Amino acid sequence: MVSIEVNGQELEVKDGSSLKDAIEISKAFYIPGTTIGILKAGTKKEETTSEYKILTTKGEFKIELTGSSILWDRFNQTLSSLRAHWETGNSIAFGPVETDIVPERMEKKYNRFDVFFGTGGYDAKNTYLMFAKDKHISDYGSPRDEVVGKVISGKNIVMQLKQGDMMLKIEPVIKWETLLDKASTVDLAARLEDGMKIFTYFKIDMVNEAPEGSEHLLALIRKKTFSVDTFSNSFVSDDTLKGEGCQYEHWDARSEGSVVVRTDGLGNGRIYIYKEDRTSSPVHSVVGHISQGIELVKVVSKGSKLAVISNPERVMILGMSFSDAEKMLGEKGLKLEKRGYTGEDAVIVEQEPDTTIGIISEGGVTGLGVKSDKIIDVRFYYDLAPITLDFFRHSLRLKDRPLGPLPVYYTYENTFLFRSAKEAEAYKEINPENVPKTKVAAGEIGVTNQAAKRYGMIGVRLTDDAKYGPTGEKFECTNIIGKVIEPHRLKGIKPGDVVYIREVS
Repeated sequence: MVSIEVNGQELEVKDGSSLKDAIEISKAFYIPGTTIGILKAGTKKEETTSEYKILTTKGEFKIELTGSSILWDRFNQTLSSLRAHWETGNSIAFGPVETDIVPERMEKKYNRFDVFFGTGGYDAKNTYLMFAKDKHISDYGSPRDEVVGKVISGKNIVMQLKQGDMMLKIEPVIKWETLLDKASTVDLAARLEDGMKIFTYFKIDMVNEAPEGSEHLLALIRKKTFSVDTFSNSFVSDDTLKGEGCQYEHWDARSEGSVVVRTDGLGNGRIYIYKEDRTSSPVHSVVGHISQGIELVKVVSKGSKLAVISNPERVMILGMSFSDAEKMLGEKGLKLEKRGYTGEDAVIVEQEPDTTIGIISEGGVTGLGVKSDKIIDVRFYYDLAPITLDFFRHSLRLKDRPLGPLPVYYTYENTFLFRSAKEAEAYKEINPENVPKTKVAAGEIGVTNQAAKRYGMIGVRLTDDAKYGPTGEKFECTNIIGKVIEPHRLKGIKPGDVVYIREVS
């Protein structure tokens, strides 16, 4: 038999088993085609470390020793399996355990996320390991050198800890440079070796202080995958939403496992995951923290696609019927308020609050419905007009939402002209791309390129045309980006109306 771990779950499998066998036996979360991370046995060089990983019933966080380590080194082995005995708005205490520390009777200053020892009744037999949740002054019966460290990652986990939660395990963090034999693969036929640690996914806990940034991240990973488009020793990034604006919300250190969105400058909208600690930045807003599977992020290479789970999952009802939305929200304990058209064929086109964090905070969401004939299904020509489609999808927010509004600008005969509501200021040029040669088919969508004055205009015509594009411009001024599936739905619309574009494959 071969002993292995799959996402922290210990297993014994038959000699000669494959990665596929390990995933099936462990019932691990895995998305076909994504990269799997592997650490092989016997690859650690034991080194002294100042960092420790603490696993609790709420999740995992890390601390770094900053003061004298004498007390910590003597007692940390006795601190596992302790419950949070009490808490206040400023701190939480795990214990008690018996030590020989010498308590002091005096008030002391504590900073947010300090790690320190305290006592109950100034008695060393009732010693507690304590974590400060806020900056404050108090008397905890602590020894002279009471602050032993700082929480450096998983701070959101510390803030969630309550009385009754338990510290399950405390273990030193081995610096990654000492892990010599690591690999990543998509080959499920790869043979297992004794002592292998296998990682099929990672998990992100969202930050409540960054509702817009969290939504940006949730949109990126809506298919439960993260693409490693940029790779360095300190971070990886997914560039799918690069260029999509996101406001700055949450100032925090970019510690190991932090998930960050760039909010300004080159790479605006890009999502980073940090593999090493970095200081906070005025253009990097922290939107989440990896609570499980950071090892996977550390072993993969550029071009990998990783499976990811979010906590919470995205709450998005756009494009749904009211009945489907009500069922989905009900399973999450959330309420739905209906607005607008609410018939059986209604499709939800707006939601308030607009973010998952906001919806969960308020316990529900209001959905605006329209008749289904306002939904225009479109098949895009990605291979033929990728740059113009990037402009179009950005303008309608189709990069991060299932459908987008498109206001009607003008109509005549069988021609319908549109202007997007969202300014696409980043797109100063729309170069000729996929211009027609002989004719434009009925239902095809055209965008006026920069060869004409009205560049950015969007149009659809209900009849074939051998001379002009869908926006009424000459062929050389028209980029064809896709085709409306049911063009007859456009009949009867007038200037000032809004239709909603939904992509179909």
